Amino acid sequence: MSREEVLRRVRAALERGGRADVDVPRDYLDSHGMDENPVELLARHLADYRARVHRAGDEAELAALIGRLLAERGARRVVVPEGLPPRWLAGAPGVARVPDAAGASPPELDAVDSVVTGCALAIAETGTLVLDGGPAQGRRRITLVPDHHVCVVRVPEQVVESLPQALPRLDPRRPLTWISGPSATSDIELSRVEGVHGPRALDVVLLGPGPQGA
Repeated sequence: MSREEVLRRVRAALERGGRADVDVPRDYLDSHGMDENPVELLARHLADYRARVHRAGDEAELAALIGRLLAERGARRVVVPEGLPPRWLAGAPGVARVPDAAGASPPELDAVDSVVTGCALAIAETGTLVLDGGPAQGRRRITLVPDHHVCVVRVPEQVVESLPQALPRLDPRRPLTWISGPSATSDIELSRVEGVHGPRALDVVLLGPGPQGA
């Protein structure tokens, strides 16, 4: 069917009143009454997606942990989004900070070793991190081009159980980026290739009370 024919049928339906308002019931459950703690469920699903999950009880532990994660990657340059607390990088004094500049090109970002960000929230049921470009998150491209992403989730306040609980807390007008593990794809023979559409390595730090240690 041609494009013109599709548009003709749409116009004809609209002329017949096809745009009548329909009351859509929205009485679905926003929680499935899970027995598992949402933070622990998030950690388990992130690990299932091959993200590395770490814990930090306070920002002093966080700084030391981020310093170690960057050192393990041999990172010498890290993108720093606006609003990222400087103390988060206090454990990496020898790493050069690259600001999240509007004019940064993909090749320039590709030359950076890592990016450290916060997030807007995280969804336990799906193991998904959501970034909306707010403070400590930066522009979308800084979390898509560099090969290594360290993302900090404040727990439990930034963790929701389900997608229906997440949507009311998000502004659809903002540039939402949904991340479920490191970037990966598979060919027809199911050979997994990582780093095609985003970072090859994802480290998630759960910042807050709970079990400690990497």
